[in-house]
Amino acid sequence: MSILINADTPVLMQGLGSRTGEFHCKEMLNYGTNIVAGVSPGKGGQSVLGIPLFNTVKDAVGATGATASMITVPPPTAADAIMEAADSGITLAVSVTDGIPAQDMIKVKRYMRMYRSERRMRLIGPNCSGIINPGKTMLGIMPSAIYTAGNVGIVSRSGTLGYEAALQIGDRGFGVSSSVGIGGDPIVGSTFHDILQLFEADDDTHAVVLIGEIGGPQEADAARYISESMSKPVVAYVAGRGTRRNQTMGHAGAIISAFGDSADEKQQILRDSGAFIAPLPCDIGATVVAALNPN
Repeated sequence: MSILINADTPVLMQGLGSRTGEFHCKEMLNYGTNIVAGVSPGKGGQSVLGIPLFNTVKDAVGATGATASMITVPPPTAADAIMEAADSGITLAVSVTDGIPAQDMIKVKRYMRMYRSERRMRLIGPNCSGIINPGKTMLGIMPSAIYTAGNVGIVSRSGTLGYEAALQIGDRGFGVSSSVGIGGDPIVGSTFHDILQLFEADDDTHAVVLIGEIGGPQEADAARYISESMSKPVVAYVAGRGTRRNQTMGHAGAIISAFGDSADEKQQILRDSGAFIAPLPCDIGATVVAALNPN
């Protein structure tokens, strides 16, 4: 089993008419993703890589039955693209776009909250690596060759560290059930808590790697869920131990501005919840081995 998507999930791409969209579409098609449509206003009736283009998401959904969307449109129009997907019946959207203004994401969150009963769309991202179910399908920008199928779930704010975790897990003979990059912006669609719930319910996931960063309350919320509801071992690493207060590190959301935002504070909170802590990125794989073989 896999979480969020499978090989049969019909996917459309918003922004397929661009060079970036075409590049990522080709990568996903080669991996086996079931891409059935593209959306590029003004290019309806054309095709890219054999995929038909439509002017609107609603037209694409009506013609193909797509239920998931990969959003690669530029930052100024990305929020509108996300809301258009929600308005058109898409149930899962992945936005890899970096640099969406926080004010725009506030509008997106408010829109999805106001119309929750009619628009039940799960958003992954923005500024994320997406989702991969190794050997089955991919809705994202991961380097798919490093992923080996197995029973360890990964959820990460950092795309690069998510890749590193997958490589180490595969090298130790375990492999990955699903990997979800939730993004490092201050405002994202899905949180650690949301994805941990899915992994807890997935019979094919036997352990989870959680990769956090400085800044924000997500890791503390995850620790609460781990302590109260998680039956599977969780391995955690929090990036940014050398970062000073009020210094941004890479992602827009990675900044220490309050007590509990630092890497050491977050690691202690996760340790207290029962998570296994990887001291350094290079220790993630070994810590997974220890968590799965406690004796």
